[in-house]
Amino acid sequence: MLLAAVTSTLASRAVALTLAYQLYQITKNPLTLGLLGLVEAIPALSLALFGGVVADRNDRRRILLFTISVEVICALCFALYAPHAPTSGIWPLLSLIFVLGLARGFSDPALPAFQAQVVPRELLLRASAWRSSAGQAASIAGPALGGVLYASIGAGGSYTFAFVLLLVSLGCVAFVKPKPVPRFKVGEPFVQSIKEGLAFVVQRQVLVGSMALDLFSVLFGGAVALLPIFASDILKVGPTGLGVLVSAPSVGALAVMLYATKHPPGKGAGRILLSAIAGFGLSIMVFGFSRNFYLSVAALIATGIFDGISMVIRSATLQLKAPDHMRGRVNAVSGMFIGASNELGAFESGVAAKLLGTAHSVWLGGIVTLIVVGVTAYLAPELRAMDLTDIAEDLPNTTAERS
Repeated sequence: MLLAAVTSTLASRAVALTLAYQLYQITKNPLTLGLLGLVEAIPALSLALFGGVVADRNDRRRILLFTISVEVICALCFALYAPHAPTSGIWPLLSLIFVLGLARGFSDPALPAFQAQVVPRELLLRASAWRSSAGQAASIAGPALGGVLYASIGAGGSYTFAFVLLLVSLGCVAFVKPKPVPRFKVGEPFVQSIKEGLAFVVQRQVLVGSMALDLFSVLFGGAVALLPIFASDILKVGPTGLGVLVSAPSVGALAVMLYATKHPPGKGAGRILLSAIAGFGLSIMVFGFSRNFYLSVAALIATGIFDGISMVIRSATLQLKAPDHMRGRVNAVSGMFIGASNELGAFESGVAAKLLGTAHSVWLGGIVTLIVVGVTAYLAPELRAMDLTDIAEDLPNTTAERS
């Protein structure tokens, strides 16, 4: 499962970079890049809740085999069409991205739910740290791999390499033994199942609180979308410096995730999560005030460290605090929070920078993040007291019963 996740992430990140660069080379229109993200995000977010119900009613391994197969076919189509795109147009490429978004709507809820079935419950916390570390490393290497391949063998070669990686991912999932189908109420309408999933999340402070923290910290405390402005106009370090700034949070996140594989944050996890988000807000404030390149890089590394801590805890919380027959829907809701924070966060950053100025909008966003932490800690005492070490108090695993 770990190798499947790594190869799939490497392939998807390489495809994303290759496709973005190729589309811009064809159109020379920045709006195309915004359209690219929108075309994939709309079907993925629209189908998330439906995909969560499907993941809770069916064999999750089969869902992943099907969705990865779709990705394999799309990667092959990208490779075959790439030489013709400059003359034949970009719409076939965007159509394939839309298909990938449809597949994501089903794979995103099914993957973490299936991973939780593969790993013994008492090892979920440590396994979560390993998955987060591997995923972060692949997220760093994927774009670099796509860029090198594009420069050396062209877009078609980059897509072909992604096709091979996805075949490896498909083979790895096929190698994993099938797991029991979660229990579910036969004949229950999909809408009712979706409502139950939403109610389950809303009624549990540890779930809705951790998701809300992620949503608002990224929404108001994110500075990634504004890094080109900092590199060009504030720090004046050019494209080379921009590359360092963009990579800095990932370096910090990967370092802390690797540490968490040996020392997972279990005892006092709720307080650690709140402290990590507060540290993220403070680091964002330092970055907003900084006019020194090295201090700015250090602040961004710190944001990655604190975000890495929160990612490990949130991932483990989703798997430990939800029963097996609810994990698909819980992960679907979480995916919608994350998707909304990423998409809306970039938009909010641009609007705030336009109205308040770039630097002001960033450090003010850090202050808002601190306020969100304080309000969440006050309103969600169960999250504040959350402990992930005593798994006996968590909801039990379920078997493949069908009522």
